[in-house]
Amino acid sequence: MYFLKTVNAVSVKPQAPALGAEVDCGDLRALDAAAFAAVYRALLDNLVIRIRGQTLTDPELIAFGKRLGELDFAPLAKTGKERARPHPEIIVVSNVMENGEAIGVLRDAEVVWHSDNSYRDRPLSYSALYALEVPPAGGNTGFANMYLALQTLDPALRRRIEGRTLKHDMTYNSAGDLREGFKPVSDVRDAPGPSHPIIRTHPETGCNALYLGRRPNAYINGLSVAESEELLDALWAHATREKFTWHHEWQVGDLLIWDNRCVMHHRDPFDGGYRRVMHRIQCAGDVPALRSGGREGHPRAAVAA
Repeated sequence: MYFLKTVNAVSVKPQAPALGAEVDCGDLRALDAAAFAAVYRALLDNLVIRIRGQTLTDPELIAFGKRLGELDFAPLAKTGKERARPHPEIIVVSNVMENGEAIGVLRDAEVVWHSDNSYRDRPLSYSALYALEVPPAGGNTGFANMYLALQTLDPALRRRIEGRTLKHDMTYNSAGDLREGFKPVSDVRDAPGPSHPIIRTHPETGCNALYLGRRPNAYINGLSVAESEELLDALWAHATREKFTWHHEWQVGDLLIWDNRCVMHHRDPFDGGYRRVMHRIQCAGDVPALRSGGREGHPRAAVAA
């Protein structure tokens, strides 16, 4: 049973045992400091929040994003082919073509489980996706709770990843497209990208979470390729179990905000004959680290375990 909680005229209704909440806060453009603080608290507590019925212009979306944190955007060369953006803070996620040119990224294919921009030295903290056009079916977005994935990890498997780091591949995006300026690699050990701890501490909640980034071309440093692949397969099979997830069905006017430091997400495929247009903003994060004093048992993980 999910209970409705109201703080400073902001109501929060959890959507699944593992994570996710619908937040009713009225017009985002009119949030005072107390109401915004309640929205932000809901995000930390529920890992991903859905705010429906918004009618935001691009400058208004940007202004709201700045309240979440310092805005960050991936250079065009790192996101694949995309035309110049009138608002560089906004990344267009779309399958639409105009005059033979893609207006955005990620097309209509399935997008694999991942954490946004884990291939960077300082991955993102928050991502927010705003729906302008949605297909009648498909294209749903699923989220998985990495606090809970770590908390329920088999002890023997946990011991195998203690103190280890994972190399995060830069060559492909999450739709499987080769990024401009990169070449395919035949050995995952040669893939370019930073290494981050497999277990990281969330800098705001103080809780530890599994941090896997994205499966293709990932490599656990210090292991043979075969050992790394076997261990990663086991970790991914565990981390994406249905009990850890919540799946969102999009409506026009939806704004979804999620915390990349403790959440992975993926997108279902959809019929490319229908238009899907989303505008994304994202906030800069910190260098992933396992901190002294990091703990397990985030409240939402405890509820779902």
